Amino acid sequence: MDSRTVGILGGGQLGRMLVEAASRLNIDTLILDAENAPAKQIRASTLHVNGSFSDASAVRELASRVDVLTVEIEHVNADVLIELQKEKPELEIHPAPDTIKLIQDKYMQKIHLIGKGIAAPESVSVENTEESLRAIGSKFGYPYMLKSRTQAYDGRGNYVVSSAVDISSALRALRSRPLYAEKWAPFTKELAVMVVRQRDGSTLSYPAVETIQTNNICHLVYAPARIADSVQTRARYLAEKAVATFAGAGIFGVEMFLLENGEILLNEIAPRPHNSGHYTIDACPTSQFEAHIRAIMGLPIAKNGLALSTPITNAIMLNVLGADHPNGELEICKRSLTTRGATLHLYGKITRPGRKMGHINIVAGSMYECETRLAQIQGADEAISSEIEDEKPLVGIIMGSDSDLPVMAVGARILKQFGVPFEVTIVSAHRTPFRMTKYATEAAARGMRTIIAGAGGAAHLPGMVAAMTTLPVIGVPVKGSSLDGVDSLHSIVQMPRGIPVATVAINNATNAALLAIRNLAAFMPEYQLKLEQYYISTEYEVLGKAEILERIGYEEYLSK
Repeated sequence: MDSRTVGILGGGQLGRMLVEAASRLNIDTLILDAENAPAKQIRASTLHVNGSFSDASAVRELASRVDVLTVEIEHVNADVLIELQKEKPELEIHPAPDTIKLIQDKYMQKIHLIGKGIAAPESVSVENTEESLRAIGSKFGYPYMLKSRTQAYDGRGNYVVSSAVDISSALRALRSRPLYAEKWAPFTKELAVMVVRQRDGSTLSYPAVETIQTNNICHLVYAPARIADSVQTRARYLAEKAVATFAGAGIFGVEMFLLENGEILLNEIAPRPHNSGHYTIDACPTSQFEAHIRAIMGLPIAKNGLALSTPITNAIMLNVLGADHPNGELEICKRSLTTRGATLHLYGKITRPGRKMGHINIVAGSMYECETRLAQIQGADEAISSEIEDEKPLVGIIMGSDSDLPVMAVGARILKQFGVPFEVTIVSAHRTPFRMTKYATEAAARGMRTIIAGAGGAAHLPGMVAAMTTLPVIGVPVKGSSLDGVDSLHSIVQMPRGIPVATVAINNATNAALLAIRNLAAFMPEYQLKLEQYYISTEYEVLGKAEILERIGYEEYLSK
């Protein structure tokens, strides 16, 4: 693919996965790190460089043997990279050494981003004195974050100053470090976006994901993030805008806060592959590691290669952390090997409590399925996974507002009576158009066979959904406050040729459910039998009423 050799500063798990990605493209790699580092283990035929990526002589040795230099960790000797860039213009270094140098200092990183109009928490440099930290308490209020400007990762180097009482403890915990303070961000979720910056400065991004931290270490990643589509779009835009302000090619991990008021603030950026992007190995056509290699080598990257593999792909990444006793984490690993849709990635490390030993990617057609399989891996009842497979919804009941629920619930009760797996949710054609599009386009692939859509007023929901899926759509006109549902009925029956939508009488979700069951019965005999039994029971019900009416007379019948 490319005859040039890539030198990687750092040989941990990120370097290991970069090597894997490069190997698939026939690109040679050399690693600078300690002997037998994880990345070196899987490319043992190459004479790597043993040493520290902060040692100038070792960095220079690696540079002398490669055509392109990149990093798998930002804590490298950026000064020597800056020198090399001047001394050897033919040597390509990605990201740019100045970018690495800037990002290494988290305070300068924040100042840079804020100066470029990127929304981020207010930050100030502080002295390592109690007086200085008390002044910050007066300025920002409590709590606030005290952070090390350099050499901080996985929560190390951060301290939450909850009150003035914590100041002395914070100084002891972060002693001998350059510090800065950050105004507290009252977040509801932590988000992350992996952004690829190409050589021409253009950017592409993966979906925004939700990260869950345990003891300041990333524990779980949900892809895509469990957020509104509009928030997803804003998060990606903010991440791409931020990465565009830096120089050099490669992938950048952008961490963000979603605040209580819906605002998104950028937390920090890593100029390399990131833990929050590991899910891409199994859930996307192009992993974050391959995207990084392609970007620094100037190879093309398809925009849809960074999307989830299919419209219904959901994923959860679980970090495998070292247990309190040696190799205790292997129990989770073993369970993952028997879990459908789960893929185990181990890093070749010696076990140590809390150490990142590997990760598990779980990929399924819905987040609920992913969560069920996650529970199995974490030790829950193994029967849960197969149970959820059997209970995939065959019918979807959707409505534009919860005010339609009393009408639609009647149909849900019919489906429940027949034992038809179904789901009920709110999908508004006007207020949540992205959600409607996603629901309609994913429904068939998720195993759905019919959609029942209730709507009042203009009744756009049934028609718009029918335009985006080949599944049968049954509209239920819902009686409104002004035109008694006639407007909805007329809207549904006036669908243009080529986009059929069935309809039932106003508020008649019962018939909608029965029609959905008839659709199923056409190819699922068990529902045909249940329908026959249902109609026989309704016949007996009518005959029973007739018998009583004839026996006691209409006046007594009415009185009862």
